[in-house]
Amino acid sequence: MTNLIFLLLLFGCNQANTSNKEQNQTTLPKDTIKSKTKEAIISQAPKTITRNIIQDRKGNIWVAAFDGIFRYDGKSFFNMTSGVSSARFFSLLEDRNGNFWFGTIGSGVYYYDGYNFRNFTTKNGLLNNEVGSIYEDKAGNIWFGVSGGASRYDGKSFQNYSINGDSMNEDKTGKTFSDRQPYEVNSIIEDKKGNFWFATRGNTFVYDGKTFTVFTHEGKPFTNVRTLIEDKRGNIWLSGNDGLWRYDGTTFTNFTQNFVGYIHEDKKGNIWTSSQTAQCWVLSRYDEMSLSNSQAIKLTATEIKSERKNIKNMIFGILEANDGVIWFGALGGVYRYDGKIITDFEGKEVRE
Repeated sequence: MTNLIFLLLLFGCNQANTSNKEQNQTTLPKDTIKSKTKEAIISQAPKTITRNIIQDRKGNIWVAAFDGIFRYDGKSFFNMTSGVSSARFFSLLEDRNGNFWFGTIGSGVYYYDGYNFRNFTTKNGLLNNEVGSIYEDKAGNIWFGVSGGASRYDGKSFQNYSINGDSMNEDKTGKTFSDRQPYEVNSIIEDKKGNFWFATRGNTFVYDGKTFTVFTHEGKPFTNVRTLIEDKRGNIWLSGNDGLWRYDGTTFTNFTQNFVGYIHEDKKGNIWTSSQTAQCWVLSRYDEMSLSNSQAIKLTATEIKSERKNIKNMIFGILEANDGVIWFGALGGVYRYDGKIITDFEGKEVRE
């Protein structure tokens, strides 16, 4: 951390780009690190744990991995954070202005406007420096799911929300957590009604702007939920220790009781998950036609398995790219599934 502070001071405010200040919500202050895109290092694909994947408005694929943030332009990978931070990267977001946010484990969050990086930590008001999830709400605020709660950033300052056992509340004291807290926030969404949902290692909370309520089914709270999404029909999906669930506002449907990590809805309305079976981890697809059939009682997912150890032992974030190819992260990097085979970035087919 000492080296990072030295770099921040060294490159100073005279590196800030004036035109970007006018165009973007976030004003870059003095602690800005200069790093133009053209100076990013061409590299191999990530080789370590890959947690999340997004596609930007230009079609580039961005990957958050423990060995950096990588951008893939369809031909080459660029390590965007080489020389900026050696932190383990966990989460990422492109906001409505085209700026990027990269969450780390232990070093806070990095903001990147295409020219400069800025590092936000507890010193700036972030609740905790372990940032497992990032979300932009309808108003353009950026939310960070961290250990101990969540932080909302409005472009100028942070408002924090802390978890205390079975409850979650807005904190107005300005306190931050320097150490890892027991209730990290894994996923945040705002639903069509304007309610916020927070999936944590403890309870799942729903926030109406005034009060946090524990989300329950038959009196039992949903705990250790890893991912939340709202699908095109307005259903809320929850995945985690209790399997995969769908909530339509009235009725709960359980699709599997196996542990489910990530959820992704593709353009056709199919639901993809990364889940643990008795033998291994699999990439699974629930077809939209079956999901929309109200008479269906038990739905069977199509499972895409691989004998490759890095995939078999763990699968993380999922993305459907613009061309329909499914990308996913695993223990040894990032992989693609074209509907027939899984491939890595060493030119190897990893599934027959």
